[in-house]
Amino acid sequence: MDTIDSNARPSPRTAFSASADPEVAAAELATALRGPELGFVLFFCSADYPLAELGQALEGAFAPVTLAGCTTAGEITPEGYGRGCIVAIGFDRDDFSIACARVEDLDGFALPRAQRLVDGLLADCRRQRPSEAARPFVLTLLDGLSSSEEQVLATLEAALGGIPSFGGSAGDDNRLSHTHVYADGGFHTAAAVVIMVTSRRPFEVFTTHHLRPRAEKLVVTAVDREHRRVLELNAAPAAEEYARLVGRPVAELDAGVFARHPLAVRIGEAYYVRSIQRVDEDGGLRFYCAVENGIVLTAMRPAPLLEDLDEVLAGLTRRLGPPALILGCDCFLRRLELEAGGQVADASRRLAAAGVVGFSTYGEQHQGMHINQTLTGVAIGAGT
Repeated sequence: MDTIDSNARPSPRTAFSASADPEVAAAELATALRGPELGFVLFFCSADYPLAELGQALEGAFAPVTLAGCTTAGEITPEGYGRGCIVAIGFDRDDFSIACARVEDLDGFALPRAQRLVDGLLADCRRQRPSEAARPFVLTLLDGLSSSEEQVLATLEAALGGIPSFGGSAGDDNRLSHTHVYADGGFHTAAAVVIMVTSRRPFEVFTTHHLRPRAEKLVVTAVDREHRRVLELNAAPAAEEYARLVGRPVAELDAGVFARHPLAVRIGEAYYVRSIQRVDEDGGLRFYCAVENGIVLTAMRPAPLLEDLDEVLAGLTRRLGPPALILGCDCFLRRLELEAGGQVADASRRLAAAGVVGFSTYGEQHQGMHINQTLTGVAIGAGT
């Protein structure tokens, strides 16, 4: 039986459908989210859907409301972690002014273009609902296999001028084949969607990870920058040196091992994870983030993930009151770790109780940084 869940709070409203039929899924979402003031719908969907048909069904169900979204490596529904479904959030015009823009030609995304985009989004939001009390934040959804995240995010951050920003890279259910973002009535590859949200509601953009540094270090001594491939670590073949570090044969290196034994670069006092995507046939390691020649990677160990999640959610509630919504971009490697430890159900209960919805990503974004193995997002308070 197809499942639908609707959030009882006036706005934002959240819903999901487990129907594999695009028309049925779109109709279920529309039934749960539709209202006289509905102004924008954000959705995250499994790449298993026939995407062209899904896009048409969503546009038909919600027109003339603007939609944006992306494909996922798993969904976070109002009931917790999901697979093979679609989750959506409806924002009402009386609480939120929202504008979005699609970015093509990611490699050519330079500062003048970024500044025009940001200025246009701000102007659009102000036209919708002028208010000096409203504050903006920005969500960016990127093609998770474009290898352009660092350039796009750094350029966009320079144009935002201090506006809080976060986001996630689209996934495709761990196939690492085709990822898509949605805007302007269709799904697109090699593209990004920049979404500006302004509201008088209190909100907080946040990021967290549960990883702690170990003593071991690995120096990148040969790299293929264009393809995010590390060829050598400590002047040895990269996969062999990493396998030696984690105590596993090269043949056993997979996403589960990468999730439990991550590497990070230290910037100041903070550690930013650089997650490994796969082992290539030549013994190189392909990463989700850019990795430069000569950088030092620190071996990391996972602390209890659920304890960190409890602490973060409690802190957001202390500062904002019970949030009306927490929109989360959650690295798919965190979910793999939870699955390996038999903790998915426990995590789902926590996420559902806190009102977290979102998706499992191929990378997260926070204030212009491209990062991995984090939960990054925005918590939106219930009051003004």
